[in-house]
Amino acid sequence: MISTILSAFRVAEIRKKLLFTAAILALYRVGSFIPVPGINTEAVEQIQGNYSTGVLNLLDTFTGGGLSRMSLFALGIMPYITASIILQLLVVVSPSLEKLQKEGEVGQARITQYTRYLTVGLSAAQAVGYTFLFRSQGSAGGTPIFSEFNVGTVILVVLCFTAGSVLVMWLGELITQRGIGNGISLMIFASIIVGLPGGVQTWWTNPDPVFKIIMPFLALGVVAAVVFMQEGQRRIPIQYAKRVIGRRMSQGGQTYLPLRVNMAGVIPVIFAASIMAFPPTIGQLVPSLSGLATFFNPGGFPYVAGETVMIIIFTYFYTAVTFNPVDQADNLKKYGGFIPGVRPGRPTAEFLDRILARLTFPGALYLAAVAALPTIIIASTGAPSSFYFGGTSLLIVVGVALDTMKQLEAQLMMRNYEGFLK
Repeated sequence: MISTILSAFRVAEIRKKLLFTAAILALYRVGSFIPVPGINTEAVEQIQGNYSTGVLNLLDTFTGGGLSRMSLFALGIMPYITASIILQLLVVVSPSLEKLQKEGEVGQARITQYTRYLTVGLSAAQAVGYTFLFRSQGSAGGTPIFSEFNVGTVILVVLCFTAGSVLVMWLGELITQRGIGNGISLMIFASIIVGLPGGVQTWWTNPDPVFKIIMPFLALGVVAAVVFMQEGQRRIPIQYAKRVIGRRMSQGGQTYLPLRVNMAGVIPVIFAASIMAFPPTIGQLVPSLSGLATFFNPGGFPYVAGETVMIIIFTYFYTAVTFNPVDQADNLKKYGGFIPGVRPGRPTAEFLDRILARLTFPGALYLAAVAALPTIIIASTGAPSSFYFGGTSLLIVVGVALDTMKQLEAQLMMRNYEGFLK
């Protein structure tokens, strides 16, 4: 990985993209330290301990500590991710959106615009919820968070949170267009990796010898499992017949259709964590439902069981949304391709669907195990709460690092081939 980055710095164009990406990520980190106006920073520091336990730890991890600081980027990139998932699911059930998706770049641009509008709405709704959550925690701690809590203060804070989320979305799209890798994934990567030094220090100063011994092996095991499963794929052989078009005859060839074991990536884990965050958050906002927050406290069996079930279900659902066997079979038939031993058309679609179902099952179990097992082991050893989401964080970090390295290698190969041909 390090050699790939060093090689990329030797190419001027890729070096500019790397520097641009680093500058945008640095700007994102700076915004995570700028507090919104109208708050008492001393009171915020007093209640930051509430974000080291429970579901707020996950939300604070995805924002790089911006949530606990009540910063401009407190919402982070999560509203945009949620909006993207909702639009992808609506494409399946809405004929108009499905028609837009099949129109190529123009339709995709329209869907992207809808995603941005939905991001603004979700950001405003979450900003209102966080504003009242901060106020209730400040009241419980004795020191008010807001110097004056009125309609004007609520509108100002909500506008700042929403504007910060929109700015983060724009920065992520800038990285995707002009930088290296997927900007949204890299922002989550940067938010998680910034807490690594604190986690290492907590591990080193922990007096529990069992935790000190288990944690490094657990982290290495999760990293090895993520790399192994992310690279695992089933290659379906594809044969193309000779075709005569006018006076030209195209030669038939053989290739393969790669079906990854984990086609859904880290999206099911993020989605399950977001869904399981609702009961504890509602329990903290509504005092009468405080038992709900206690029942679904992260680290407990109900939370882990619910997260595991949600990951498995959404892995199947998201894989079915992103990969349509019927469309793949139609495309193969249109261009004269076929799977040896399988008839084109409906038999090919059924064959691909059967293979995909068999691959998705171990992929779903793998995602659930990576997310749940570290939580169970760490909770049973009495580890500090900062490690409650170690499995999810490692899964995202390693997955994003692998995808970014692949894009770097692809651009390096393209540059080398271009120079060779010249």
